[in-house]
Amino acid sequence: MQDRFRASRLFGTMHCNDISWLGIAVLSSSVFTVPVMAQTALPEITVTAPSPILPPSQLNAASTGTEQSTANSDLRPIAADVFAPVTVITANELERQPAANIGDLTMSTPGVSGSGFAAGANRPIIRGVDNARVRIQENGIGAMDVSDIGEDHGVPIDPLAAQRIEIIRGPATLRWGSQAIGGVVSVENNRIPSPNTPQGFRGEIRGGLTTVDNGNEGAITIEGRDGPVAFHADFYKRFAGDYITPRGRQANSAIHMQGASVGASYIFQNGYIGAAVSHFESFYHVPGGEAADNRVRIDLRQTRLTSKGEVRTDSAYIDTVRFWFGAVNYKHDERAFDAGIDTVKGTFRNREMEGRVEAQLRPVETSLGRWNSAVGIQFGKQKIGTAGEGAGLLSPADASRVAAYIFNELHLSNRLRFELAGRVEGARVGGTAVTFPTNLLPDGNPLPETQRTRNFLPVSVSAGFLYELQHNVFASITAQAVQRAPTALELFARGPHEASGTFEIGNPNMRVESAQSIEFGLRRAVGAWRFDASVFHTRYNGYIAKRLTGNLCGEEFDDCGVETELRQVEFAQRDATFTGAELLTQFDILPIGVGMFGIEAQADIVRARYTDGGVVPRIPPARLGGGVFWYGGGWFARVNLLHAFAQNRIAIGEETRTPGYNLLNAELSYRHKWDVLGAKRELTVGVKGTNLLNDDIRLHSSFKKDEVLQPGRGARLFATVRF
Repeated sequence: MQDRFRASRLFGTMHCNDISWLGIAVLSSSVFTVPVMAQTALPEITVTAPSPILPPSQLNAASTGTEQSTANSDLRPIAADVFAPVTVITANELERQPAANIGDLTMSTPGVSGSGFAAGANRPIIRGVDNARVRIQENGIGAMDVSDIGEDHGVPIDPLAAQRIEIIRGPATLRWGSQAIGGVVSVENNRIPSPNTPQGFRGEIRGGLTTVDNGNEGAITIEGRDGPVAFHADFYKRFAGDYITPRGRQANSAIHMQGASVGASYIFQNGYIGAAVSHFESFYHVPGGEAADNRVRIDLRQTRLTSKGEVRTDSAYIDTVRFWFGAVNYKHDERAFDAGIDTVKGTFRNREMEGRVEAQLRPVETSLGRWNSAVGIQFGKQKIGTAGEGAGLLSPADASRVAAYIFNELHLSNRLRFELAGRVEGARVGGTAVTFPTNLLPDGNPLPETQRTRNFLPVSVSAGFLYELQHNVFASITAQAVQRAPTALELFARGPHEASGTFEIGNPNMRVESAQSIEFGLRRAVGAWRFDASVFHTRYNGYIAKRLTGNLCGEEFDDCGVETELRQVEFAQRDATFTGAELLTQFDILPIGVGMFGIEAQADIVRARYTDGGVVPRIPPARLGGGVFWYGGGWFARVNLLHAFAQNRIAIGEETRTPGYNLLNAELSYRHKWDVLGAKRELTVGVKGTNLLNDDIRLHSSFKKDEVLQPGRGARLFATVRF
């Protein structure tokens, strides 16, 4: 098999380089003339809900484009009137940012890093925790992939399909399940058209070129509404070769991705209902060590069906009922060259469904103040199938869960609000358990195998106060006690994982992981000086982590202690504490010319230790950064430097020290708006330079940091047309 992206399965014979038509279309679409359909008398639906249960994009009409900050929309807005920190990445920032995956987009955000495994697999790490503790979702439904059971597994959500990304920490995550114990990365788009979709027809064409990897990308989105029917369609495609580092080419780091979606909604007097079908394909290479030598590649495909809707009722008790539903068919092959022959080493399949129904109750006036409440139920079922070396790592496993949750918000005064939330979840995980020798080395006897089914009952509660101080400053304090059930991999892992270079061993007797945390926040979203600051402390009881045992293995357990191809890791539970802080601030200093000149700064730090001694491994280092910006008259310019300190707090015997680095970025863009026969047009063009100091960047959180450097100096040219 040739190293190419076999796009013909879904999209015919278009090759990756054919994407150049998108760049031509970006320049030519400004002459399009699209008639606007006549307005209908059908009233729009205004989506409202108590703030504890919805991210900021749904707290006001801003979900269709209005930002919550008075700053220029090219700046990252700050959400102040919320109980927990929420970081927003807007559409304008998405179109400027060179990113092949969600992790690339978020990893410079305060409190967020990335696994940095490959250009096609960089999963977000929030406050030092990753994998099964960080939920990634699209329009309220989980990604439903296998990225949480392997750092080399990509997330099947492309940044080209995103219109807004929200990173949510704290008590609001109870809405989505115990697997969001560390946080939620929520990708928002209009694939299921919202009731705020305007009448008429509109579209967007995006294109970009990157120098560090000879990459090109493009996307086209078309959506509109005629009376009660709204529709959406999008298609995107990207190609990038091996990227260049300060020390030369990073072998085996190329990516090929594409996807498409179609969706429609029916909007009626008291609500709407909609559905969408999307498909994602990715063919990416895994760099570093033997993976590069053997040209390991992952061929990933996912087809996804989603639906959601809401109905406003005439009930005296229930204001609105909403639902979300999703189902996927996922598969990826892990390919490598064995004796010169392209071979499928392992296959992972995931069939999964998830649904949630939520009722927003009507506000009740009490003697203490107005009380808002929402209740919901969530259910899900997953079946992971494996073959080849995938079956060696994890035999077929299944999981199911049913949960109920409630959010309450009490307005004690015009300035003070109180939140109380709770969730109870029943989780069932079944698979094949293997009993290993205590020293995790072969003793000459066969390994006993049994079929095991584990049942868990995680219970979570949270409470908090939000107080509005003077000058639009909000202070918050929240506390929560959250529990998480172990995943199938943590319970039943049993063998080699070629792409990550590990031999993984689970523990079928694990107990529920618990975390108790407290957090203080101070935020201001409006005015010349805007800021978002948080300090948190979390204690984990039974924290589940991969522990390098020091043993080396081959592809069979009997080879452990003899062959040296794979590093042996064991899932183990120990109590741990995580303490950290995050800061993001922007200050408009003075007007210059037609625009405003300002400065910005950010910082984050997390310290994680086991309570019985020792450091939790692969914790991102402290970072400190800042820069200057200028915006006005359609122009936006920024220069920003982010310094990551050396990580010398390491788990002895499990990891090595990582030197610090300086990441210098600069960007310049121009946005022009005009009307053509009453139809609005918008053109944005720009350039962004990344890692301009050409510094060696190694991510301490990556298992492959000693083998894989992040991209060196590069530039991205981009253009977007909206019509």
